[in-house]
Amino acid sequence: MSNQITIPDEIISSKIYLIRNQKVMLDKDLAELYAVETKQLKRQVRRNIERFPDDFMFELNQQEFENLRSQFGTSSWGGTRYTPLAFTEQGVAMLSSVLNSATSIKVNIQVIRVFTKIREMLTDTLGMKLEIEEIKKKLTNNSKNIELVFNYLDELIDKKENTEPRKKIGYKND
Repeated sequence: MSNQITIPDEIISSKIYLIRNQKVMLDKDLAELYAVETKQLKRQVRRNIERFPDDFMFELNQQEFENLRSQFGTSSWGGTRYTPLAFTEQGVAMLSSVLNSATSIKVNIQVIRVFTKIREMLTDTLGMKLEIEEIKKKLTNNSKNIELVFNYLDELIDKKENTEPRKKIGYKND
């Protein structure tokens, strides 16, 4: 593997967007990573469209495209006239079967690994959030229990203050 292609994970993860509540990569970014033209990537996808159901790939609608363009400024999109294709993790995996160059296969493996890392981080974060919620519940219950104990103590103190002293029993010295 002397022909190793490595792209920093940060570059790949910076090209993953959240669109329609899905983590996706856009055709333009994938083409750049695979060192092919965007129109070549799209052509290969359209020739093999049966491999890309809606949960693997979808075309952005005009509003999504405008939102995306406004986030990055129009200069980074050049003269793009067509709305981009967005590929989910499964769609990116499927791309390796239609783009059959050595470069695309190696880059594809790297991209899939980054998607996996992101998923693991989200899972870890969710696990931490659940643990924190559990601790909060315990703290809330403990503070309620402590409050209850103090209420009982207050009641006992009030009772003791409001009762008359008891007569001593036993032998009396006159």
